[in-house]
Amino acid sequence: MPATTKELLLNNVAFYKDLSDENKIIFEKRITQFLQTVIITGVNTTVSDLDYILIASGAIIPIFAFPDWMYTNIDEVLLYKDTFNEEYKTDGDQRNILGMVGDGAMQRQMVLSQPSVRASFKNATDGHNTVIHEFLHLIDKADGTTDGVPEYLLSKPYILPWINKIHETINQMKQRNHSDINLYGATNDAEFLAVVSEYFFEKPEALKEHHPELYSLLAQMFTASK
Repeated sequence: MPATTKELLLNNVAFYKDLSDENKIIFEKRITQFLQTVIITGVNTTVSDLDYILIASGAIIPIFAFPDWMYTNIDEVLLYKDTFNEEYKTDGDQRNILGMVGDGAMQRQMVLSQPSVRASFKNATDGHNTVIHEFLHLIDKADGTTDGVPEYLLSKPYILPWINKIHETINQMKQRNHSDINLYGATNDAEFLAVVSEYFFEKPEALKEHHPELYSLLAQMFTASK
């Protein structure tokens, strides 16, 4: 862990800054544990201390309420210098991807764009966080299916209401072709979970005001063990 870990967290991670002193210590231990088990490799770039802290924070934020949770479906994060395409190439056309959970030959790896990682935490209230988004896909995938229903985080009585709310909200987004929720979330159930989770952690009050039922279900999902 960098010697400046606490300073980097206080200056760059709003979630950490808002924690109690006791929970700050717990958060630091959780990101330490993450960095001891997941390799972060720079691809044509250098991984800075800030990059290590931001990626680890994005991994821990959504599972912070679950003290026993450990990621068992990732070994390495590849940090790219810039955006990339679906073939993980950083040159050529259609290089518009900011983050992706790998499959096939890239199984157990995640690819993140370095500028996007930094931008995700630089503005903590814009509702967008690529790191949280991609780790939500891993959390979703942990029960065997990437379907927008993270069964390890969501109590059984809330699963059906959550599925119904996903479909109801996606239908509304498609019909109106406009929403305060990023329209990319209407792509499918898995993307909806990842997108709305970014919203929940970055703009909770706005989400609660505009989508109270959705906010309540997400609060149950992410704070159930507190």
